[in-house]
Amino acid sequence: MKQAITRAPGLLARCLLAASLVFGSAPAIAAETLRFGHAYEPGIAYHVWALWAADEIRRRTDGRYEIEVFPQSQLGSQPEMAEQINLGTLDMGYVGPSFLAEVYPPIQVHLAAFLWKDYDHFQKYQGSDIQKRLISAYEKESGNKILGLTYYGARHATSNKPLLSPADMKGLKIRVPPSPVYNIFPESAGASPGPLAFAEVYLALRQGTFEAQENPLPTIQAKKFHEVQSNINLTGHMLDGFFTVVNGGVWDRMSAADRRIFSEVYSEAARNCGNDIRNSELALASWFREQGVSVNEVDREAFKRAALPLIRSDKYGWSAEHIDEILKLAE
Repeated sequence: MKQAITRAPGLLARCLLAASLVFGSAPAIAAETLRFGHAYEPGIAYHVWALWAADEIRRRTDGRYEIEVFPQSQLGSQPEMAEQINLGTLDMGYVGPSFLAEVYPPIQVHLAAFLWKDYDHFQKYQGSDIQKRLISAYEKESGNKILGLTYYGARHATSNKPLLSPADMKGLKIRVPPSPVYNIFPESAGASPGPLAFAEVYLALRQGTFEAQENPLPTIQAKKFHEVQSNINLTGHMLDGFFTVVNGGVWDRMSAADRRIFSEVYSEAARNCGNDIRNSELALASWFREQGVSVNEVDREAFKRAALPLIRSDKYGWSAEHIDEILKLAE
């Protein structure tokens, strides 16, 4: 009799489960909702591919995960969102390498001014041994997971006068993102860089608080900087890219199968978004000229000579050995 009593609850539970399956009343497993934050406009490639990835994650995980995408700094500035991911109050998002460098400085080495010979050189960095080592070291230090590096574009300086050589930039007040690595280009050319939140740049340029700024052509178009700056100077001083980062706690509680899905989806999104950005860049110089903006070729070799001593220093967290290894990728 005692044995029957101890087994009865298990038998009852199995019967109830069978009945629920027959009559369709089994409770559905609730999807885990993750928040994805970024600083960019809804209409541009970064947001479009973030939405694509969210749809793919829902589909490939059979609804186990829902990704809510928050564009245009709705959840805070870029450094604030980076800190939120570290703290676990934001699940994932696009994070610039300069903000990851707060945890592991060498991760931002690809931002070194005039490091890249061309776009193909930058593409060789993707998946290279040095990139894998840097990402692995960041993940070990932070506990977070990097799912991909999305090409952001070649950064160019806008202004209200031509900036064709370092001499043209002496004393120029130029807005840069709030990280020392973005100071390399302007400081090496004798300009005066100053940080400002991304969302405030348009108004600052219109009011003359800053005389110049620097960003990729798709961003210049999306943020309408060409409306308040008459010249785009093709410095191409930095080939920028941001990482898709997942909070470590979120990653740790995923199954191996779901981790594989997230890795595949966000790698694909990074690759396709980067291709879209590159194609946009190739067309935009002509488009800006059609809008009446002066698009200027510059003396890149003169700018590069000025910047080289700075990028080979240890001031920014990477080493000269890192620089040399990346330069060899172009050979």
